[in-house]
Amino acid sequence: MKDVDEVIDAYSGRAHTALLYTQTVKRLADAAKRPGFTVDDWAPLAALVDTGEFERVGNFKEVMNWTEYVGFLSNWAPSSSWEASFKRVTEVDGVVFLELEERSEVGDFTSVVNSLSVYEFTDEEKISHIDLYLQMALPNMEMLDSYQSVEISE
Repeated sequence: MKDVDEVIDAYSGRAHTALLYTQTVKRLADAAKRPGFTVDDWAPLAALVDTGEFERVGNFKEVMNWTEYVGFLSNWAPSSSWEASFKRVTEVDGVVFLELEERSEVGDFTSVVNSLSVYEFTDEEKISHIDLYLQMALPNMEMLDSYQSVEISE
């Protein structure tokens, strides 16, 4: 497996945007640990999405709009470490399927998961929807607690 930084330039269009989204999440999640980071600092990520139409369906089938998702990221990032390795990216009929191996630490909880993120786009090439699928060991309750601080719509 390779780092996303090693492969991103080999892709264009929507596949490149999905990889850029992953790269931007990593950069901003790292930056969120520094003093003074605010919700507004997620703007580089917002530039890749249609914030009015955005919907993310997460690994527990939780549905978040852009505002809810940025709130979730803002709670998660300062106390977590996250990185991903590239497995494969495929585009079919304008939909991008991005496979990663993700490694994260939240408190004392460490996980390694295989993820598949499905990206849908607007006609303006902005991300409008992400579905996330994971292969993982059964999570402990600490990880699940991070979802309780975000109000989630179904």
